[in-house]
Order: sequence, then structure tokens, then C-alpha cells
Amino acid sequence: MTKTAADIVDFAAARSEDTTYRPDAAKVLAGDPLQTVRNFYDDPTGQFSAGIWEGAVGTWRINYTEEEFCHLLSGTVVLADAAGASHRFEAGASFVIPAGFTGTWQNLSAARKLYVIYERKG
Repeated sequence: MTKTAADIVDFAAARSEDTTYRPDAAKVLAGDPLQTVRNFYDDPTGQFSAGIWEGAVGTWRINYTEEEFCHLLSGTVVLADAAGASHRFEAGASFVIPAGFTGTWQNLSAARKLYVIYERKG
């Protein structure tokens, strides 16, 4: 299927509704990590999406079933695996979280990121 310039998704012009939520209370380890997602694109298969995420200070458990590319626009975050090894990322950092990653996500300050997610179906 051929696509045209009209099919390009420009985040600055795309319409999207904010979805605000908190992680399940059983997963929250510290703070009140209120989060907002502004999803700008979902492919027709439902496997690929992209948008902007924002989160308040806090720490919560994560279990990734998807592959996620992140580009941190603001803030400082620490991702730690189940064994306690961690990576600290600051504004400007880009990283990929692979499917199967289990551990914690900690926002040391309010954070904002661009995300691109691929979740294999079936």
C-alpha cells in the first residue's frame, strides 16, 4: 500500500487526547507517580505506537512485554533490573527497553519523553 505526505504524522499538528493515570497501587514503591500519555500514532495492526509520556516523581515496578525506544526530553530517571543493576538517564538521553525487562522505573524529577513502542502480537 502506497502512502503519501498526507499520511505522515506530525506531532506538532496531530490531534491526541491526554490519558492520565497512576500505576497500579501494588506496583508503586515511592511517591505519587501520576502519568500522562499523549499517543499520536497507532499502526493498523495495533503493534506499533508513538507519542509523548510525562510522569511525576516516584518509583514503581515495571514488567515490559513491549520493545520501547525512549528519548528523554526533560527530567532524570533511573531504571533498575530485578537484580538491582541500574542505568540513570537525564534529559537528552535516548535508550531502548527490551521486551522481558523487569525491575523498577524511578523518576528523580518530573520527566517527559518521546516514546516509540513495538509490541509483537501472537
